[in-house]
Amino acid sequence: MKKILLLSDTHGHMDEKIISYINQADEVWHAGDIGKIDVLEKIEKLKPLRAVYGNIDGHRIRIDTEEVLIFSCEEVKVVMTHIGGYPGRYNARAKELIEKHQPQLFICGHSHILKVIQDKKRNHLHMNPGAVGISGFHKIRTMLRFKLHKGKISQLEAIELGIRGALSNTINRTD
Repeated sequence: MKKILLLSDTHGHMDEKIISYINQADEVWHAGDIGKIDVLEKIEKLKPLRAVYGNIDGHRIRIDTEEVLIFSCEEVKVVMTHIGGYPGRYNARAKELIEKHQPQLFICGHSHILKVIQDKKRNHLHMNPGAVGISGFHKIRTMLRFKLHKGKISQLEAIELGIRGALSNTINRTD
């Protein structure tokens, strides 16, 4: 069983709240717009990391990450990219990746809006963890955590780290 912390859109921001959740995970997955190479380095010092680059990420981050990751973890096939859209509104590249690789889990970031949607048409779970950084238009800093085991995704939690700009009031949502 693996405990996964999924985050996106750090935009160069890493604080003790994020680190406390990293410390509880077995692996960290970052769905792009990392912002600064030291974000990757801090995470990698603590836990194994799988990360894709986003549209704001420069050359240095793009050297250390991929545009798309396709992998299996605990028998769950995953496709992760930064810009993908969501069920019913996937972009052409996302549709192509989904059709070709048939993942159980499709992950993207970019929108700064947390969404978890079962895509019944394409038979996978779509996850976007929202934005955990302090830059952007989002109001609440969010990320996701869940467990993977023998082909199953379980114990999915949306984590709210409070209002962007007010670094207090951590709230866990499990409903």
